[in-house]
Amino acid sequence: MTLLITGGAGFLGSELRRQAPDALATWHRTRVDGGVQLDIREEDATMRCFVKHGPRVVIHTAYRMGDADTIVRGSRNVALAAHRVGARLLHLSTDLVFDGEHGAPYSEDDEPRPVMTYGQAKLEAEQLVALAHPDALIVRTSLLLGPPDGPQEALAQRDDVQFFTDEIRSPIPVRELAAALLELAELDVTGVLHLAGAEALSRAELAGRLRGGPVRSRPSPREERARNVALDSSRARALLGRSA
Repeated sequence: MTLLITGGAGFLGSELRRQAPDALATWHRTRVDGGVQLDIREEDATMRCFVKHGPRVVIHTAYRMGDADTIVRGSRNVALAAHRVGARLLHLSTDLVFDGEHGAPYSEDDEPRPVMTYGQAKLEAEQLVALAHPDALIVRTSLLLGPPDGPQEALAQRDDVQFFTDEIRSPIPVRELAAALLELAELDVTGVLHLAGAEALSRAELAGRLRGGPVRSRPSPREERARNVALDSSRARALLGRSA
């Protein structure tokens, strides 16, 4: 298959390129060798790129934290272009589309209720992707781990960060997520799918494990944060033939 990876310079995008070295990747600010420079916020440029390269599968990982325009409009543009060229689309989303107050672990059937700006943007992107590309697979995931030097590992080594004791996530190794996405790219699965780690951990527990010792911790500010957003990934594990 001809695979196109958006956000090829990112943490997940880089791992996807490592596991699928023949894939074409796009980059915006950080150059990717052999890739294509593309600002997905530009609808016409995105369409021209997809028409020119004719991917059969697109894995959309590109985003910029705090940049709703890239998350929302960029995702819509990618979905429109993928649909135009008849490409299968895997769109990456987040556990933060949930508020963390209504019965984790969350399944695909639970209603999203984001409380954080990032989660709100990602939910809007999901909705636009589903409209633009009805056969897209929207994959919600969680914190991405190395090994050995991912952003969570780096964060855990900092002495100036306090980690929340009651903010629960389902962290997953980036290598495992990338491998699963490449498998899903070849399956006839559409709609929403949760794909995260099997273990629910607080940010403080996770940081302590990664650091190999105690970390500074405190409860989260409830009104500002999504707390327990652990995901139920049993459907994905059944599809991929893996144990929970």
